[in-house]
Amino acid sequence: MRARVLYHDHCFDGAASSAFVTRFLREKFYENTDFFYRGLAHRADQLFEAEYFDGDVNVIVDFKYSPDPRLTWWFDHHQSAFLSPEDAEHFRHDTSGRKMFDPSYRSCTKFIATVAREKYGFEAPDLEDLVTWADIVDGALYESAESVVEMKEPAMKLTLVIEGAKGSEVVQKIIRAMQTEPLAAIVQEPEINALYEKLHQDHLHTIDVIRREGSCEGGVIFFDLVASGIEGYNKFIPYYLFPDSSYTVSVSTSSFRTKVSVGSNPWARPPLQHNLATICERYGGGGHAKVGAISFPIGAVVEARKAAAEIREELKS
Repeated sequence: MRARVLYHDHCFDGAASSAFVTRFLREKFYENTDFFYRGLAHRADQLFEAEYFDGDVNVIVDFKYSPDPRLTWWFDHHQSAFLSPEDAEHFRHDTSGRKMFDPSYRSCTKFIATVAREKYGFEAPDLEDLVTWADIVDGALYESAESVVEMKEPAMKLTLVIEGAKGSEVVQKIIRAMQTEPLAAIVQEPEINALYEKLHQDHLHTIDVIRREGSCEGGVIFFDLVASGIEGYNKFIPYYLFPDSSYTVSVSTSSFRTKVSVGSNPWARPPLQHNLATICERYGGGGHAKVGAISFPIGAVVEARKAAAEIREELKS
């Protein structure tokens, strides 16, 4: 048999979810099955192509729902889990018992681990550290901005590699390693370590760019990375540089989209008042209450900057 796992690409929780769901499904349901992976990204156009569901078993983790009849398992925890009201209605009428959704979980990995244990009696004690760190990373449960930006823990180093690697090959190598190896051992593998060292230098450069380009008004940090060509960044750098802030709004571009990122400071002193997923949904995006994003077509910089300016003003209010 062949199992296809579709996951949120370049995301620690997406990778960890893929690793955990593979262990769970292989040991409980599909012992003699080969698992293959495809990373998915949020785009302004079609998210799912027909050829994506090419397994005897097809699984989506940490990503939006698909009504495709070939989908066997689905696990997600994002508030914005459905592309349309019709998709949400399709999910509500599912009778397979294998499509799972709970936005109360900080990480999809923890959600899968809980369902696997409580519903199917599956436990993997050797993956407890992976589940814990997925919850920390996706839930932003860090002690301080310094702890995540300075990247001393193996999970932080792997997060940098997963988010910064070009293509999906390295991420999928990490997914396979996560199923059996400790995080500290994975990050020491020569290929992974070499990529980390390179990406860490890029990370230090990005800190300098955001320090130069960023500003904070009314508790809202804003910076535009379009001219710099930087596609992504550690989302805690802004709070490392502007610790008294509450929110971040940024604009960036990549090979497949123009993106507005919206985040909140986990260490903000005043209580946060805005649901960022709800704000982003108005522009066709989504996410969680504390972090969200909007994908625009390639080259739609004017539209992205307009949305970012409007969101910035709303958050300042």
